[in-house]
Amino acid sequence: MTTLYPGLEDAASVGGPNQTLTEGQIREFVLDQLGGYDFDGRRVTLVVPDGTRHAPVAQVAKLIHEALGSRPVGVRVVIALGTHDYMDDEAIAKLMGCQPGRFEETYPGWTITNHDWRNETTFTNLGTIPAERIAELTEGRLTDRPMTVLVNSLVVDTDISLVLGPVLPHEVVGISGGNKYFFPGLSGHDVIDMSHWVGALITSYEMIGSVGITPVRQMIDAAAELIPSTKLLLGMIVKPGTNDLEFLSFGDTRSSWEACAEVSSQVHVKYVPGPYKRVLSMIPPMYEDMWTGAKGFYKLEPVVADGGELIIYAPHITQVSVMHPGIEEIGYHNRQYFVGQWDRFKDHPWGELAHSTHLRGLGDYDPQTGEETHRVTVTLATGIPREVVEKINLRYLDPAEVDIAALMDDPDTLVVPNAGELLHRTDDQRGRLPA
Repeated sequence: MTTLYPGLEDAASVGGPNQTLTEGQIREFVLDQLGGYDFDGRRVTLVVPDGTRHAPVAQVAKLIHEALGSRPVGVRVVIALGTHDYMDDEAIAKLMGCQPGRFEETYPGWTITNHDWRNETTFTNLGTIPAERIAELTEGRLTDRPMTVLVNSLVVDTDISLVLGPVLPHEVVGISGGNKYFFPGLSGHDVIDMSHWVGALITSYEMIGSVGITPVRQMIDAAAELIPSTKLLLGMIVKPGTNDLEFLSFGDTRSSWEACAEVSSQVHVKYVPGPYKRVLSMIPPMYEDMWTGAKGFYKLEPVVADGGELIIYAPHITQVSVMHPGIEEIGYHNRQYFVGQWDRFKDHPWGELAHSTHLRGLGDYDPQTGEETHRVTVTLATGIPREVVEKINLRYLDPAEVDIAALMDDPDTLVVPNAGELLHRTDDQRGRLPA
């Protein structure tokens, strides 16, 4: 039985921390586990991540296709975008390992679609979780607002919802994956806004990498309980800096997530002796705007010294947010800035408020003087124009002026290529994560 979810059977698994699964091991596990599960005559919805998650999705999806064969009466694939931009044929081809516009040639009998989150007809209303219950789930952080649970109808009008996705440290929930692929992956705005704001109230600094059922995970699990289909997870742990798998688990979305989360906490966290005066976070092309590229801050904020600077180096990023222009309206501020002026901001989408605090980091706000202070300086060395960067309350740096080689030679600077996935923490932060 699992530790976090008493009464649930442990998920099946293969591999472990610092192992590398062979193609043969991956193939055997997927075919054995899915081959032994009763998909006969069932309608199946396969939930996959979008291109902002790094994992060998195509490799494993092709094995799932082989394992399921003709047993289900139909398989629909839905991309769990949350509120990210839709994936076009080229992006889907890259994700799923097929030719653009020819998905069904690689996956005969399957169809694929984006989570059409801007379309109200996408969703089924599963009901409302009362404010009193939300107060319990959030441990008193939200007390006066019920949560309406809307989810993509594809995981309601089906027999089995099978999630395929990686598990990583996450700024909002602690460790990503599992039922998080439904909420916010396939969710309506209420669950997204409320869960993200609870994460912001805890702060990304404290939350990210927390192992266990955090308050946000409790909200997500409560929403997922309302989904009537059987919910399964084929979870993946990807070796940092590679496309190799270290671990796979299969089972209920909760028990399988728990198994992955334990491994993730061991392989996706890098501990350093102490904080750095400066951190250069080099954002890979998979993050196309600051809404997604901000992960390069979340994963490194804990190792920046008080009064230090984190530079987000991403010449390829030219927009703050493709899908959330409201960020440019409010700018980037710490939690206390919003809490101290709640009447002013309470009607702005809470998900955007949360993102704002996550990228700005820890700080304070004095409502008497209107002065906002920050623990660290956040500098954008991107393709976003100076006037926009300064308008949104961040420091501008021309990326052409960044001397990467010199920074790598500076003992007070940590340079992190491909930032956004590997969480960094200092040695003295071990074992002190509150959630």
